[in-house]
This record gives sequence, C-alpha cells and structure tokens, in this order.
Amino acid sequence: MFEQLTLARALHVLALVHWLGGVAMVTLVILPAVRRFARPEDRLRLFEEVEGRFSGQAKISVTLAGLSGFYMTWLLEAWDRFLDPAFWWMHAMVLVWAIFTFVLFIGEPLFLHAWFHRKAEAAPEATFRLVHRAHVVLLTASAITIGAAVLGAHGFL
Repeated sequence: MFEQLTLARALHVLALVHWLGGVAMVTLVILPAVRRFARPEDRLRLFEEVEGRFSGQAKISVTLAGLSGFYMTWLLEAWDRFLDPAFWWMHAMVLVWAIFTFVLFIGEPLFLHAWFHRKAEAAPEATFRLVHRAHVVLLTASAITIGAAVLGAHGFL
C-alpha cells in the first residue's frame, strides 16, 4: 500500500503543479500582459490563442488530480475525514477541484466561452478586468487550499 500511496501522491502533486502553475501564469503574467500591451481589439484573439493552448492541458491535470485524490482517499479509507470539521482542508480541496472541473468541462463549452466573447467585444477593458479578478480569486483560494492541505496532511492543522 505504501508504494501505491507514494505514487498516487506524486501524481497528485505533479498534476497540481501543472494545473495551478498554469493558472498562476495566466493570472499573474498573461492576463496583465494582454491588458497592458495588446490593443483592445486584439485582446480577445491574443488571450484565446495563448490560454487556449493551456485549456486542454488543464483538463488533463484537473482530471489526474481528481482521480489521484479519490484513489488516495480510497486507499487510506479516509472517507470519515469528510465528517470531521478538523479536516476542513479536504473539503476545500474537493471544492476547488469541483469549481475548476465545472468551469473547464461544463461552463466553458456550454456558456462561458460565448459569454466571454460577447462581453469582450462590447466592453473589452471591463471584461478583461472582470476575468482577471475571477482568476485572482480562484488562484488565491487554490493557494490557501494547497497550503492548508500540506499543513493538514502533516498534522499541523
């Protein structure tokens, strides 16, 4: 069991590094650069070219993070932790994962992509400001969750 757990944890961490590292790159570098350097009429195209390359990769990373997290919980028989408020960080991990899973697999293809296009064409500055704020909120929640999960998994919380 120890080897399986170690491999699952390694896969989980690699998936998180790729997924949330990409979110950090989009939030802290790409969106500000697009807003600052691209003409308003070019922002949508430029952002979609760059971010679109990451979207497919993020879907794989989010899926691997979810599957490996589920597997570790199953392997450790840790389901009861979801009933204990002391393990709030496990709920936070599932919540962050669920939000990103919803956005990537349901929201974006069904309505967010079209909404973003309409808003960006009508009011590019306000739209990119809103999208940037949403990314900041999600990145902040993700960073807090990762920190709490590491601390919690090592008995600090």
